[in-house]
Amino acid sequence: MMSGLEAAMAEASSSSWWQRARAGRDLASFADVPEAAEALAGLLLDVEDTAVTRQTAEALARVGTAAAMRLIALTVAAADDNQADWLQTGVTDALVGPDDAPDVAVVCGQLARDPEEAVRRGAVEISVWADDTGC
Repeated sequence: MMSGLEAAMAEASSSSWWQRARAGRDLASFADVPEAAEALAGLLLDVEDTAVTRQTAEALARVGTAAAMRLIALTVAAADDNQADWLQTGVTDALVGPDDAPDVAVVCGQLARDPEEAVRRGAVEISVWADDTGC
């Protein structure tokens, strides 16, 4: 029987957008696992459906760990304008949702000192999004 991680990893490459979106939600808590992080990065930049991008970004922002936010920051730096809009929407959904959102601004402040320049740029952008939502 497959573990939750293995099942989500298998769904990450599905041809079905809703299975990929579910994989993004299910993998978010495994952002610190290299194989999951690689799959999540692909889901954040899903070229077939923006719902996958949005839901994966929201799930990662709800997790709110440094590993989760680092993935979003890296993706923001690599995203085209359309993808960046959906990444922002997903992060904003997490910040203004009914559940207590983690303090994304604090984590992004830490990531703003990351050795990787793309992470620093993405973290600054996410901090702006958090400021715009009043979080």
